[in-house]
Amino acid sequence: MSDVHSVAVFCGSTMGNDPAHAEAAARFGTALAHAGMRLVYGGGKVGLMGVIADAALAAGGTVVGIIPEFLRAREVAHPGITETVITDSMHTRKRRMFDLADAFVSLPGGLGTFDETIEIITWRQLKLHDKPILIADLNGAFTPLVAAIDSAVTAGFARSESRALFEVTTSVEATIERLKHLATVRGGASALL
Repeated sequence: MSDVHSVAVFCGSTMGNDPAHAEAAARFGTALAHAGMRLVYGGGKVGLMGVIADAALAAGGTVVGIIPEFLRAREVAHPGITETVITDSMHTRKRRMFDLADAFVSLPGGLGTFDETIEIITWRQLKLHDKPILIADLNGAFTPLVAAIDSAVTAGFARSESRALFEVTTSVEATIERLKHLATVRGGASALL
């Protein structure tokens, strides 16, 4: 049995232009539920976030949404998920998602998704955790971000070991299979601010 029981997913609060991204988010939510893994996400009912939550719920999964009060007040919180945690800030949201996750997966998204992905990689670089991080580069959505990290390594602004802080997958199926086989190293959470 896998040590990954709870997966924090970072993804878009919009659908994006390619319908394949929504289809992939739905498949991923369904697959997480079928694998018995809890979905931890940003708590929204909109965009890919809403799609993945709805799919996980429809497949019998457990879904925990973490959303700051100011976004809940804008009525973007998903009303039908298993549990909603309201936080006082975006920083607290990220920390709570971190605390509840055994692993992290980034699906396509925008600036918020990039921010969450880079921050969780940076926390791992700083040895604040050693939880697995998977970037699902579906249809090349993360190719530019991974190239930017590689460029920082080439330019001497990041160590070559930085590339080992995360893994890149290219399909929903490959991402789920990787999660099933990963063991999570616990600890380090207390070091976070």
